[in-house]
Formats: sequence, C-alpha cells, structure tokens
Amino acid sequence: MPVHEGETYLDAALASLPDDADGLIEVIALDSSRTMRCHDIAARHAGRLTLRYEYRPDIQSWTAKTNRGAAMARAPHVAMLHQDDLWLPGRLGSILHALDADPDAAMLLTDATIIDASGRTLGCWRCPLEGRSSWEGAAVLERLLVQNFVALPSVVMRRDIWKAAGGLDESLWYTPDWDIYMKAAMRGRVSYIAEQTVAFRIHGGSQTMLGSRTPADFLNQMQIVVARYAPVIAGPRAPAIRRIAAASARINCLLAEAMHGRRTALAQIMGELLRLGPSGTWHYMRHSRILDRLLPRVQARLRGAL
Repeated sequence: MPVHEGETYLDAALASLPDDADGLIEVIALDSSRTMRCHDIAARHAGRLTLRYEYRPDIQSWTAKTNRGAAMARAPHVAMLHQDDLWLPGRLGSILHALDADPDAAMLLTDATIIDASGRTLGCWRCPLEGRSSWEGAAVLERLLVQNFVALPSVVMRRDIWKAAGGLDESLWYTPDWDIYMKAAMRGRVSYIAEQTVAFRIHGGSQTMLGSRTPADFLNQMQIVVARYAPVIAGPRAPAIRRIAAASARINCLLAEAMHGRRTALAQIMGELLRLGPSGTWHYMRHSRILDRLLPRVQARLRGAL
C-alpha cells in the first residue's frame, strides 16, 4: 500500500481489510506524507492486522513504494491496495478458494465495483473473460493489449512472477500496472473470479484525473505499452488486434480530453470508430469495457464529484 497524503480515505481502505488473527495477510504501508496523520490512522489498525508501516518521505512515487513493499513481502503472493480503494466483504475467501483451485496461475483477476468520493456505487467494472475461470496467458494478452481492463486492487500475483517481471516500471507514471499485467500474462495462466471483490474509487484528486490533464504525455504512456507488447501477439488476428489497440490508446486520450471540456474530441472518437469498421469496433467495445469505465465517470461528473 503506497501512501501519500491519504488521510481522507486511508482509514476506510484499512478498515475494509478483514481481521487477520491467523496472519494470512501482511499489510505493508509505505508513507511519504508531509505529516504523521496517516501514521496515526495506520496505528489504529495495527492491533487487528499484520501491519508493517514505514515512514518514507524519501520515496515519493507510488511505483517506487510499491516495488519496495513487494521486496519486503514474505508471502508467496502480492496484491496492491491504494489508499483510496477498498476490499469488499468475502474477497479473502474468494481469493483463497481460487488459489487452491489453481495455485500455479501467474495472476488472479476479479471484477470491481466503481465508487465515488463518498463511497456511492457508480457501476461494475468487468473483465472480458466471461465463461471460464482459467485462461491461457496468450488469450489474456490479446484482450489486455486493446485496453487495461483490470482494476488495480483486484489483482493477486505470484511474488516470483512479480520478481521475474522486474516489478513495476518506475519510468511509467500512468501505465506501470498495465505493463506488469502484460508481463505476468506472458509467464503463465491467469485465473479469473467473476465477482466484484474490490471497490475502485474515482475522484477529482485521483492519478487518472490529474494525469489525464496532459494529453500528449497521457497518450505517450499508453503507446509505450502498446509498442512493447504488440510484437508478442501472434496468429492471424494479430494485425487487427494491433490496429484496435493503437486506436484504443488514441480514444482513451480523446475521452480524457472530452471529460475536461474539449467538445471536438467526441467527433474525433467517432472518426476512430468509423476507421475500425463494424468488426473492429465490436472487438474494441467488447475487450476495452469502455462503457464499464466511462459511464461511472459521466455519472460522477454529473453529480459534481469530478
């Protein structure tokens, strides 16, 4: 758990983790805040959680704190929980059941509930992995290249896979999670739980909202990942998947611009979809889960929450 000036949401995030008398979960929180308010919040949960807290004002980026935490971890699996997100009741049991069923899977994914700053539900964010609980990595890669459809707090990854992948790429500020999911899918099977086990919070101070205000850099972050992994996609569908992935990156940037008031971006989005054609648009809509991600943000905007 990377922490920085997180006193607004940190208590709720820690409270969402189940009481852990058996020590099944080790919570590692690295805090770079300017005050000790987050330290005091964490201290209130130390009695019921196996909690290792470090005050690290020298480590500012969330990626560096996450990598440091993963290096400190002793468990065979790692998961990320940001200070503004939540675990939902029953998540631990679902994870343990899935790990028992396929302990060698490189990565485990679940669906997520999207909530606003006040904790109100805005929608469900689903993975395009319906129909079965175990997927070959290559099939997940095809879908992931089109769009990062993964809610960050939902992921559980084998720690040896994390280490083999080199952890989060700290040169990326927006897409390091997407990058490591791609690396994990290249290294083994992916388990999928078709349940909402976490809550992903959207609010005006989130990384997504702040970062997307610089369109060129935002687009570049996505294009770096697409360029890295497009050559890995194989088979007769590979050219079409690469074309859809490139368009998806541009559409993401245009959507961010539209959310920030540039109305002409909507016409450009329609142009991108027309160029993809009916089949390409269908695959884009299916694999990107664009409506799952977009409609809650529109709803939050209308409520004045963004």
